[in-house]
Amino acid sequence: MYLKELTELDGVSGNERLVREFISEKIKDKVDDMKTDVLGNLIAFKKGTKGKRKIVLAAHMDEVGFMITNIEDDGTLSFAPVGGVETQVMPGKVVRVNGKIFGAIGYKAIHLQEKDQILKPPSIDQLRIYIGAKSKEEASKLVKIGDYVSFTTAYSEENNRAVGKAFDDRAGCSVLMEIAQMNERYEDDLYFAFVVQEEVGLRGSAVVVEQIHPDIAIVIEGTTAGDDPELPEYQWATHLGDGPAITFMHRGYVVNKRVYESIVAVAQKHSIPHQAKRRTAGGTDAARFARTGAGTAAGVVSVPSRYIHSPVSMIDLNDYSNTVLLIRKILEEGEAFAR
Repeated sequence: MYLKELTELDGVSGNERLVREFISEKIKDKVDDMKTDVLGNLIAFKKGTKGKRKIVLAAHMDEVGFMITNIEDDGTLSFAPVGGVETQVMPGKVVRVNGKIFGAIGYKAIHLQEKDQILKPPSIDQLRIYIGAKSKEEASKLVKIGDYVSFTTAYSEENNRAVGKAFDDRAGCSVLMEIAQMNERYEDDLYFAFVVQEEVGLRGSAVVVEQIHPDIAIVIEGTTAGDDPELPEYQWATHLGDGPAITFMHRGYVVNKRVYESIVAVAQKHSIPHQAKRRTAGGTDAARFARTGAGTAAGVVSVPSRYIHSPVSMIDLNDYSNTVLLIRKILEEGEAFAR
């Protein structure tokens, strides 16, 4: 399991290099071939014992974050979100610019806010990043426009729950790494696609499809947990502790029925705890796999993550380990899977 190392790396969309290098170093001796394409996707390959089909396991390396858009006269930094980050979670958070310059996201103190400001989230143009610089000249020696900004949350575990940033989708990356490092070979040719820029439009997966032309793709994700404060149960998407979530539909894609039912059947056959993702908001690389080129039969298995796309997310470690187990059993089914 590589959750700690992966989540503590900075890898905002378009800047996944550190994540890619870490993954590559850990799995290079366990796969038959590995390459990085022009867009930055890392694709590893294990030859199957029969090799009649190509199966892709995919997880995205990128996380939501920010980019610097301006250096102000007072030395503060204006910024824009990269991916879906709500302004409610930004004020007061410690961030890291270019992996080395620490700062804090600042907003007007509550004592100075009007009543209507207190009751609504700030707009992005009301927020600044403070890095300790006293002038534009001083700040310009440290950062520049276009620099990446990441949250800095340290990974921790307590009571079989893990807390950290970027479980969407470093949890999926860790699952793929565990599968890749196992000594088993399966009937199907197996590709591990660690893709880029999912959070800004499912970009990396389209390039993967064009290179591999897979028969089946299974996307391993970190997905929204619904057991949040004040959210009624009928609106829950998933629940921490109930096992990996299996998606039947989400934004932009109705999951291939044959693949969806086959994933569920494998979970039932091996008594693996699982749940349906009951809310259909959000999208994954499965939609891009299905709609690119001639199309790929694609499914989604996810680790539920509470407070997703925020500086601090939470997963259940049993959900994670059962996701690894479910993917293993799917691969062991060989040609029987999704026939």
